[in-house]
Amino acid sequence: MTVHFIGAGPGAPDLLTLRGRDLIAASPVCLYAGSLVPEALLAHCPPGARIVNTAPLSLDAIIDEIAAAHAAGQDVARLHSGDLSIWSAMGEQLRRLRALNIPYDVTPGVPAFAALRGEGFDALAIVLIHGWQHRAHETRLAAIAREMGFAQVSVSHEVAPLIRLIPRGDTTVVDAYLSPVLRRYTDKLAASLPETGALRFMQSNGGLAEVGAFRGKDAILSGPAGGVVGMVAACEPLGHSRLIGFDMGGTSTDVSHYAGAFEREFETQVAGVRMRAPMMSIHTVAAGGGSILQFDGARFRGGPESAGANPGPASYRRGGPLAVTDANVMVGKVQPAHFPKVFGRAANEALDADVVREKFTAIAQPTGRTPEDVAHGFIQIAVQQMANAIKKISVARGYDVTKYTLQCFGGAGGQHACGVADALGMTRVLVHPLAGVLSAYGMGLADQNVMRETAVELKLVPEHITALRDTLGELALAAQHELEKQEVSRGDIRVHRRVHVRYDGTDSALIVPFPHLQGGDVSNQAVMHEITQAFEAAYRQRFAFLMQGKALIVEAVSVEAVVAGDAPSERAHDMHPQRAVPQRDTVRMYTAGNDGQAAWHDAALIVREDLRPGDVIDGPAIIAERNATTVLEPGWEASLTDRDGSLVGTSTAVFLTVGVDRGGMANTGGGPKSPSASAGAACSAALPWTRIKRSISLSPPPNLIIA
Repeated sequence: MTVHFIGAGPGAPDLLTLRGRDLIAASPVCLYAGSLVPEALLAHCPPGARIVNTAPLSLDAIIDEIAAAHAAGQDVARLHSGDLSIWSAMGEQLRRLRALNIPYDVTPGVPAFAALRGEGFDALAIVLIHGWQHRAHETRLAAIAREMGFAQVSVSHEVAPLIRLIPRGDTTVVDAYLSPVLRRYTDKLAASLPETGALRFMQSNGGLAEVGAFRGKDAILSGPAGGVVGMVAACEPLGHSRLIGFDMGGTSTDVSHYAGAFEREFETQVAGVRMRAPMMSIHTVAAGGGSILQFDGARFRGGPESAGANPGPASYRRGGPLAVTDANVMVGKVQPAHFPKVFGRAANEALDADVVREKFTAIAQPTGRTPEDVAHGFIQIAVQQMANAIKKISVARGYDVTKYTLQCFGGAGGQHACGVADALGMTRVLVHPLAGVLSAYGMGLADQNVMRETAVELKLVPEHITALRDTLGELALAAQHELEKQEVSRGDIRVHRRVHVRYDGTDSALIVPFPHLQGGDVSNQAVMHEITQAFEAAYRQRFAFLMQGKALIVEAVSVEAVVAGDAPSERAHDMHPQRAVPQRDTVRMYTAGNDGQAAWHDAALIVREDLRPGDVIDGPAIIAERNATTVLEPGWEASLTDRDGSLVGTSTAVFLTVGVDRGGMANTGGGPKSPSASAGAACSAALPWTRIKRSISLSPPPNLIIA
């Protein structure tokens, strides 16, 4: 009697070997591993064979079945799925059989890798349950796969060396899927630009990587990440260190938070896929210039569907639907006469204002409202969607958004910046002269970096600090070595060490710096104290409470090796005395006035190239630029700064409310641009709110500030 362990093939009955088929046909007992074994294989069992599904059985019960067959002198066909040489559950069974002196042999099926290559697969993702810690098996499988001819092999402990299996597996699959596509593109680009020297690409984490080190998992949010880098580079020279990034394009709006350091997430969801890779913390909402506007008979809706670039909005002369851009055309915030003539089939016509009015008139008729009022309503909906997105990354995380500058960019950002700022109570907006292409601008200014991380799962106690320090040191050396392989020689390499800390029993880790203590107390106790203090400050900021008495767990550690980019310094211009700002035209714009009521207003049409540092513009006004349009709402003031290309605006408006409490005492409450109830919780009446004039500051023909 012999127990024949037979590889049933990697999920397909026709991948069974001839030897395996013959052994099954000769065995009166057949044990198979449930649904993992194709049912068609059981047809090879001889007539009258005892066929047992072992899926619901314990290991003891399986061994009992084998022992009974052994006692009866019957051969056993033990069917396992896949390639027995690399993946099976047979190890403990073999140990038990040896202990019982029951003979066995092993007949592998067609190797899984060979089967996949035979079917034309060229990319492979390898993910083992404990691969994050025990990496030898994944490494061996990767070597086998490469020997079999797979061009792309993504291994989970290299792609995302963290504990959670499913996000780690998803990330590895994404990397295996995207990397070959990305490599074909980058190789083609590199071949077409032989004279450029080192070619680098933007990563989702906000740093540049040499072409050979650029992976699929690092490209997911590379475009928006460039915008965040550009935002910081544009604002910090002007003294703005607290920023809300507002990147409104054609399909969506990306928002981000900056308070002195780039914020990154190591686990996020992109297009429904859980990713474990360092990315800029960017929140996206489906509201853009191309968001489709609809009226279902009961309510107005904007998005999430988008008209895209083709056909685009109705005004593009390609038969597209009404979109947010069309609403801005309807209310005069986008002026076709002062907009590039690149539309129509021949790409030489102006925006079509007539079809926009026709379509809005059709929507307005059943509502009893005017077309411009309907368009204004749609714009307000889009503004609220974008303001809510900003609240999620600021107010919901404990940040006072009124103390931040709204850095607006993207092709449509300037059209809605004042409205979004009003909705949030923000008093300052900055518009860079390259706002329409700021993501590309940021890529040119970015640092070159390499990030490395690994899971550790250690309690934060003094005894583990040495192990954390050693692990961080190993990661730092690996990151520095990777930068050196990328032929970085432009400057010193700076290494940032971080720990991912959470409360025991929770899964929300916060990232805090690993302290670099010099002199004085550098004991493990002191390091632990610094980490604890930083974590508790971040946790209280985020959740407004602490879990006193809960142990802290260091879930993972990470390092970032950085070489500073080649960002040029923006030169300062001489400030000029105030003057009557040159206007190209006076246009009509339908928007909310200082009394909060929407109406038609005369607005100055100004071209940014006509401005000089020191110029001040009172709203309402439209500032036309080569790659964007900035709308200055009533009650805002814009001033041009002394820095190249940035427009900065600052608002001083506050909405005041006056109420009477139950005791009959008058009280006043105030809040940034929000008609709040009275300062007293028991306010019984409130008078109409009033908007006090706000101002916008701009920068010279490159820079505009709104205040």
